Amino acid sequence: MMRLRPLTHVVCLAALCGAVPASAQWAPERAYPQNDPYYESQDIGEVRRFIDEEGRIVTVDPYGRVVSIEEPARGAPPPGAVLEGRAEYDPYGQYGGAGGGRSPAAIDSMPRPPAGASQRAGLPPIDDTYTGSVQQPQPAMPAPGQPMIETNPAPPVAGPSGRNAKAETAALQVILDRAGISPGVIDGRLGSNVNKAVAAYYEMTGRQIDATNPQALLEELYATGGPAVIQYEITNEDVSGPFVASIPSDYAEKALLPAMSYQRVSEMLAERFHMDEGYLKEINPGADFSRPGTILKVMDVGRNVTTPVTRIIADKGREQVRAYDEAGRLVVAYPATIGSSATPSPSGVHTVARVALDPNYTYNPKINFQQGQNTSVLTIPPGPNGPVGSVWIALSKPTYGIHGTPEPSQIGKTNSHGCIRLTNWDARELAKLVKSGVTVEFVE
Repeated sequence: MMRLRPLTHVVCLAALCGAVPASAQWAPERAYPQNDPYYESQDIGEVRRFIDEEGRIVTVDPYGRVVSIEEPARGAPPPGAVLEGRAEYDPYGQYGGAGGGRSPAAIDSMPRPPAGASQRAGLPPIDDTYTGSVQQPQPAMPAPGQPMIETNPAPPVAGPSGRNAKAETAALQVILDRAGISPGVIDGRLGSNVNKAVAAYYEMTGRQIDATNPQALLEELYATGGPAVIQYEITNEDVSGPFVASIPSDYAEKALLPAMSYQRVSEMLAERFHMDEGYLKEINPGADFSRPGTILKVMDVGRNVTTPVTRIIADKGREQVRAYDEAGRLVVAYPATIGSSATPSPSGVHTVARVALDPNYTYNPKINFQQGQNTSVLTIPPGPNGPVGSVWIALSKPTYGIHGTPEPSQIGKTNSHGCIRLTNWDARELAKLVKSGVTVEFVE
């Protein structure tokens, strides 16, 4: 069972007192890393910023002396709020005291910002097997890691700057993810995936997020569920796996494995919380991911979207998938890898044929590309590190589909072999929103 809890030990400051109130507790023994939201390192030592009782951002030095006060903008968050969930404030938007945790079921039951999309009961049926081929016939596999070039990139986003830029960028990514607008892996970095997500967010909501304004980010976080960062306790189930020692590159060797499982706990948890594995380790320096009871900082990305979609746009020029409901409203948007110059994706309008979760992958060099020296048909077992990740959404055009990936950080950045590739978590969300007959239109 997952154990999530808000981060605690907040310092709540009066606006102009010049000292820490008696009711607050300063914890100088705790080391706040450089990427901790609202941390600043100056000559006077650690400087912390908090929201006071009147919604103002108050900055104090380690001795409790007020350094600066910033007036709030619209709709100030609750007193004690910070970008990271350290207040005695439920990160899901309900006051309830510090500590405690939530099970996966409780998390899934929490409301998610509708962003104008209507909710409808019922989900499409899921086909949990797949034994067909998945790629367009090709004489040879292109060089791995070939960069993708967007021909219709989204406008660049003006992002945070200064010492807290990475944490504030991660907060922006969380805000987008909560709305169903995926920025890909959450890694605290701006780039094309964030740019296209911000553009889709504007299409969905008609609003721009001022990513250069920490107060605006803070307000948006609390309007959509609370702090960007919460605590997670590693469980016995997490460390028990099953895991594999390594994932070979050769398909014949892959076919010999019992499953295309995760290789380590940190990889599994990074995917669970939509994070880049390196960033998960960066914000948890020294954490022992193999020990149950270890407390981690993770991103609170909220619950999955549940509004069924009737139309999907596969935007080749932007390397993005956008899905719409029956009223034509944008429901979700995901960064994607859509084919490559060597193995282009199809054109025109096709439909969803069926959905497979955790599918086998059948490699057939006469139908697929040829991988290495493998000339025989191979069946590669299911798992998140399989060639199509943990999801296969078959299209009406034979051998093409929408699928996951074992390399989420490369989505929208390196080539695929003709299909539409998403992160595993985005592909699984989409799989529960579609049914047979949903149109998939490829646009340039």
